[in-house]
Amino acid sequence: MYLGLDLGTSGVKALLIDAGQTVIGSGHASLDVSRPHPGWSEQNPADWVRACETAIAELKSAHPKELAAVKGIGLSGHMHGATLLDASDQVLRPCILWNDTRSHAEAATLDADPRFRKLTGNIVFPGFTAPKLAWVKNNEPAVFAKVAKVLLPKDFLRFWLTGEHMSEMSDSAGTSWLDVGKRRWSPELLAATSLDEKQMPSLVEGTEKAGALRADLASKWGVQAGIPIAGGAGDNAASACGMGTVGAGHAFVSLGTSGVLFSANASYLPNPASAVHTFCHALPNTWHQMGVILSATDSLNWLSEVSGKKAGELTAELGEALKAPSGVSFLPYLSGERTPYNDSAIRGSFTGLAHESSRAVLTQAVLEGVAFAFRDSLEALKTAGTILTRVTAIGGGSRSRYWLKAIATALQVPVDIPADGDFGAAFGAARLGLIAATGADPLAVCTAPKTDATIEPDSGLGSAYADAYQRYRALYPAIKAVTA
Repeated sequence: MYLGLDLGTSGVKALLIDAGQTVIGSGHASLDVSRPHPGWSEQNPADWVRACETAIAELKSAHPKELAAVKGIGLSGHMHGATLLDASDQVLRPCILWNDTRSHAEAATLDADPRFRKLTGNIVFPGFTAPKLAWVKNNEPAVFAKVAKVLLPKDFLRFWLTGEHMSEMSDSAGTSWLDVGKRRWSPELLAATSLDEKQMPSLVEGTEKAGALRADLASKWGVQAGIPIAGGAGDNAASACGMGTVGAGHAFVSLGTSGVLFSANASYLPNPASAVHTFCHALPNTWHQMGVILSATDSLNWLSEVSGKKAGELTAELGEALKAPSGVSFLPYLSGERTPYNDSAIRGSFTGLAHESSRAVLTQAVLEGVAFAFRDSLEALKTAGTILTRVTAIGGGSRSRYWLKAIATALQVPVDIPADGDFGAAFGAARLGLIAATGADPLAVCTAPKTDATIEPDSGLGSAYADAYQRYRALYPAIKAVTA
């Protein structure tokens, strides 16, 4: 048996698989986000530990014998968070999360230093870890002076599990301190934020052993002490391992709270000007690129809240057949945007509204707006040298066939729907735990699920969607000009 632990923003999931990669069971515990000021987003790392214990306790209650047979554990987690420990390994302040934008000024300052884009292959985004530490230095100098270790969220769970300060390449690539091409910490980038390598965790590949389970936790859970903990992965790379998106040219589109267009690469292909993320993958000698939109299903959830209708009810009003764009456009920038604009200040909008603009028309515009945001990411990936011929859909929003038809037509590539199953980040983490424990071939383990159906672009609406996309593209500079 192998255990995957996924630390999400809204909860922890514990997933148990057997040696044949069949899912045996899972446990879950919820988490809350603290927003003490506008633009702030924090969590208490102690809450992650409590949630993890709750999820594992639920799994143990349902599957005690199977849990006792666990031979390896893998970790996944939300990226970019700044978890700060002092010399006694005590947490110094709440973790500043990936969607926290307070460090936008510090990010701009670091990004103006050409070494960052050159060595990391990425823009320094406000959500990344390095500008968060620069913010702490500027605004909480007493805290900064005590920082002995900086850990990413899942690696704080690793510290709790093993007592080790360790990380891996895919998550660390999102800090703005990793030399992504060489897969090692950059002393000069750390120095640019008044830090050094002693304050960083040691690095392994995601498929390698990164610590062993402490005896006291093993005793509590009824498992063997010393079980290897895999390096693991950041959440998107872990999802890619779960989906089998590990070979060059393989790609998925993720319709979650945020949206991701993810492509695996066999080589390092940075193009920071495109605002595409170029990160190390969880597998050795592999990289990945992804375009990121900040409000995917969050856009539909917002409309659901203001309309008083459930998201499923809204999409059901559209029917099954894809409709031509109505002329109403929606920019899904409810909390800013990453790809292709790197703009934390821009906000969303509807344009083209008229008396006849019904609730269904607004829903259609929201789904199309997210689809066109994915098209922006596709174009950005093209400029970075990556051409996609098809994608696999994952995430809660992928349950809407209408939305998938809109995405396929906007991207002009087929969208594959995987057969029913749990192929997310927790499953990918469990696969990495299996590899670390057994030494299995990563490519043999991280295979793709069977395809249940494929949605082709609607050839009859291709031209209408192309025109609507051009209208969409023209809106950002216009909105920016009147809101800057």
